[in-house]
Amino acid sequence: MKKTQRVLTGITTTGTPHLGNYVGAIRPTVRASRLAEVQSFYFLADYHALIKVGEPARVQRSTLEIAATWLACGLDPQKVTFYRQSDIPEIPELTWLLTCVTGKGVLNRAHAYKASVDKNNIAGVDPDAGVTAGLFMYPVLMAADILMFNAHQVPVGRDQIQHIEMARDIASSFNHLYGEHFTLPEAAIEDHVATLPGLDGRKMSKSYDNTIPLFVPRDQLRKLIMGIVTDSRAPGEPKSTEGSALFQLFQAFASEEETAALAKAYAEGIAWGDAKQTLFERLDREIAPMREVYDQLIQDPAQIERTLKAGAEKARAIATPFTTQLREAVGLRRLDTMVSASPVKVAKVAAPAFKQYRESDGLFYFKLVDGAGALLLQSTGFASGKEAAQSIARLQQEGAQALQSMQGQLTTQVEDPALTEALAHFAHPKA
Repeated sequence: MKKTQRVLTGITTTGTPHLGNYVGAIRPTVRASRLAEVQSFYFLADYHALIKVGEPARVQRSTLEIAATWLACGLDPQKVTFYRQSDIPEIPELTWLLTCVTGKGVLNRAHAYKASVDKNNIAGVDPDAGVTAGLFMYPVLMAADILMFNAHQVPVGRDQIQHIEMARDIASSFNHLYGEHFTLPEAAIEDHVATLPGLDGRKMSKSYDNTIPLFVPRDQLRKLIMGIVTDSRAPGEPKSTEGSALFQLFQAFASEEETAALAKAYAEGIAWGDAKQTLFERLDREIAPMREVYDQLIQDPAQIERTLKAGAEKARAIATPFTTQLREAVGLRRLDTMVSASPVKVAKVAAPAFKQYRESDGLFYFKLVDGAGALLLQSTGFASGKEAAQSIARLQQEGAQALQSMQGQLTTQVEDPALTEALAHFAHPKA
């Protein structure tokens, strides 16, 4: 009998849903929710929104719009667990439990934090200027979202792969200290829709102000599509599908036959205006029925509120007893349940380990962690996995003696005996 897979995804409530959200997250996960042996969790990440937005009304409006979008796109609250993150008090509690087993070195590597520090360094200001603890701790909150429901798969874009890897590391650290409580999640990515282009050809993103809102009125949708940036090739002149934002948007909605037909039209010199009209008609054919439902829902926020509250009850039916289990595991227990005669169990000490992986930039990295999962050493990027493996082999053979000559290949290393001892484990393994 096939095991039920738990799939979890969330959208941060910081803006109006756009085509990139729909194609990259909403549509594939709604489809997945209808599959047999899939248990789906969908949430509105309003705690995450507080990291980015200081406008309460905007967070509230975005929460309403995203909830209405998911429901309009076919999400059935009776068949899935659909909830608002802030309605689950166990999530911030789990965030703290995970914080206590997460190494600062792990969080130092988070892309969002590193980008802020790099930007400050270029500007010549304090590296942490404008960096809140919320931004720094974002990966732990995301790990809590995932681990609370022991999700097997998390649909994400390529820029979020690192957060899933960090959630796995954090879960492993907790499991090592307190027993096997968490499933190690996997990222689920649809490569061809992970980076949907926006109006200017760059990745569709609210930060670039180049998005196409999902449920704008029909006339406005057509106007936006007609404004997509194209090159100067005239009607009748062959056009390349490579790098064409129009073609990529069309491909994300069309069948293989439809995509092939447009590719043929490109080769035959279709006018850009005609290509845009073709894209508009294909998008509107899929979106129009959902837009009608969305417009009705958005006018009835009380119905959406009831739906979210019912979803929170379903989510807490899992989260509350699981949190009780975790509290017991870490020692947050009733005092009248102490059994003085019970011997203290000594945890088995795990060995340090090298972990090699590939990041979204296409480069290969490795890190050295101690038995509890704390980061001891972090590499720079290598062009191939073979080069990364060769560096690992050198560290394993030469130990701490290799550190000085390998400084150019390392970005992080702790300055204490723990690193030397861990490297010695490989150079002189214990029986």
